[in-house]
Amino acid sequence: MAPETQETVQRTPLFDMFAPATYEEWRAAAEKTLKGAPFEKRLITKTYEQILLQPIYNAGDIADLPHINSLPGFTPFVRDTRILGPLVERWQVAQELPYPTTTEVRQALQADLPRGLTALNLPLDQATRLGIDPDSAAPTQVGMRGVSLATLDDARRLLTDLDLSRLSLAINTGAQAMPVATLLLIAAEEQGLNPSQLHGWLGADPLGALAADGSLPGSLDRCYDLLAEWTRWAIAYAPHVRTIVVSSHVYHNSGAHAVQELGCALATGVAYLRAMQERGLSVNEVAPRIQFTCSVGSQFFLEVARLRAARMLWARIVSAFDGDDTAQRMHLHVRTSAWTKTRYDVYNNMLRATGEAMAAVMGGAQSIHISHFDEAWGLPDEFSRRIARNLHIILQEECNFFRLIDPPGGSWAVEKLTDEIAAKAWEFFQAIERQGGMAAALQAGMPQAAIAATRAERFDAIAHRREVIVGVNMYPNLNEKLPEVRQIDHVQLHAARAVDLRHARETRAEDVCQSALIELAQQRTMTAALAAGRAGVTLGEMSCALVAADSAAPQVTPLPAHRAAEQFEALRATADAYTARTGRRPSVFLANMGPISQHKARADFATNFFAAGGFAVIGNDGFATVEEAATAALAANAEIVTICSTDETYPDIVPALTHAIKSQRPETTVVLAGYPTDFIDMYRAAGIDEFIHLRANCYETLARLQRLKGVAE
Repeated sequence: MAPETQETVQRTPLFDMFAPATYEEWRAAAEKTLKGAPFEKRLITKTYEQILLQPIYNAGDIADLPHINSLPGFTPFVRDTRILGPLVERWQVAQELPYPTTTEVRQALQADLPRGLTALNLPLDQATRLGIDPDSAAPTQVGMRGVSLATLDDARRLLTDLDLSRLSLAINTGAQAMPVATLLLIAAEEQGLNPSQLHGWLGADPLGALAADGSLPGSLDRCYDLLAEWTRWAIAYAPHVRTIVVSSHVYHNSGAHAVQELGCALATGVAYLRAMQERGLSVNEVAPRIQFTCSVGSQFFLEVARLRAARMLWARIVSAFDGDDTAQRMHLHVRTSAWTKTRYDVYNNMLRATGEAMAAVMGGAQSIHISHFDEAWGLPDEFSRRIARNLHIILQEECNFFRLIDPPGGSWAVEKLTDEIAAKAWEFFQAIERQGGMAAALQAGMPQAAIAATRAERFDAIAHRREVIVGVNMYPNLNEKLPEVRQIDHVQLHAARAVDLRHARETRAEDVCQSALIELAQQRTMTAALAAGRAGVTLGEMSCALVAADSAAPQVTPLPAHRAAEQFEALRATADAYTARTGRRPSVFLANMGPISQHKARADFATNFFAAGGFAVIGNDGFATVEEAATAALAANAEIVTICSTDETYPDIVPALTHAIKSQRPETTVVLAGYPTDFIDMYRAAGIDEFIHLRANCYETLARLQRLKGVAE
């Protein structure tokens, strides 16, 4: 149709068709639907951070926020440290390869590099991080959560045919960086790679190591001296390598909430800035060489806001140290949470990791590790690595998230939460500073106590099922097939590594080696370390030389690693062991009274409740009389009988049914589904042993029943 013959259609903008509603009007309508239930109780959620999550946010919530008009790539960097976000430089696919030997790591790299992996994210085992050669370490320390790296041959095997000029490094060396860096630099040099071509991070985190292990290989001052030397050398020869790591995983995995994790990270970063300045390095030299790594949990909007708040607060801190714009830019690596991953119903971990990875992307992470779904069991196989790696690619290529610059920017909810988390994290950071800084706070036990309180609060919420873990404390599947467990034979590995170390020492010139060690102990420089490495000195020998004639190492209470599901998983494991031992699963018979409509709600509740503890639940469509129910319950030969009906029918049913069961089989435990307050004493007198209900502590109840019925040895 020609333009001149088309009718002009007047269109009214869609939202102009509706009169704008005020918050007060919306709230009045919402309260009407609640039918008298308190608005604050039903629609406002208090988080572990003591933040009140609102059901709706509006423009007024962010009108006065000072950062709201900032742009990506400009101070305070709340929206991103990059002007174009991930549009030009996508986030790195930095998947951890937690295998115990360099051979296994190499095999995984060969498989994964052509399929999307873009960084060498190399966890080190406990012995390596502590600076101990494997033949001097306890067997359990060798291969524990990472690769055993002790000799130049180890580094050579690891880096064979790897182009580190194209592959970013992501290595946290623990308390000391120089021994690990020395071995890797020499191996890379032998392949013709200049240190100036390296990029990523290869750095130490003494305070993180202290928090995780409770001690250090040497004094904190000596660790800082060595960190300053490594940083100074890298500035001159490896300018694209970040040498200092601030890792908050230890706090997250111990149960810390987002504010505590961020506050500890900020305090650690400040401690490193001060320590390096005391050793002659400027803030503009140090801050750009600090790599932050953190975990992201399941609270999507809080986690997005926390990453944005982290950049803003770090910029504020570095600015206070007179750092320039470049120094104020936070380098941020994120891994999806280990705390949230489960051993049961493990494929749900794929879904958990997806939400957490999206939060990391939305929050502006520059590199990401996505948990392997079988992480809680042990080493990943090729399939679990592939699924995790492909999730990066789906988020980039299919979801096109790399094309979005600060996608939550301007969101009333996210901007408000960013401000609230920033304010609370700053308070926690200042509380640590009032203790004298992070080291003093750890020695006083302040962060440990705060995180322990949060962990207890979390476990209580999980025990009461206010916090749901699908497949574990809610909707468990007792018929699932568990994945094959790929765990490490530490004794065998320890013996094999001892052979490797013996061979390395036998094939070196011992006089040259000892001379190099003496020189290293006297100078404690990277030049001396590189000379020692070329002479065949092992990682443990280097570490000992670097802390020779040192003062006493600090001792603190370490932060234990936990997972949210571990208590209920222990119940399931106990029930599984009982099943293997006796040939039958511990069972619960549901004495469902009346028609389905009368008992179904409580029968479904009871089924979920007991299955979370590994009990098989024997259901039915209900019984018309007490006699029928008692006969069926006794025939089922179950250790526990649970009566399910309504509060109104219980007075006529409970005493008679309990008597009919216990008179024939006194050892039977009889449970009532519900908690009819006015009749509790009467029902207990009638023989009811337990009550299960929405407010019950599910974990403690199930643990008590397992002990009572001989399920737990």
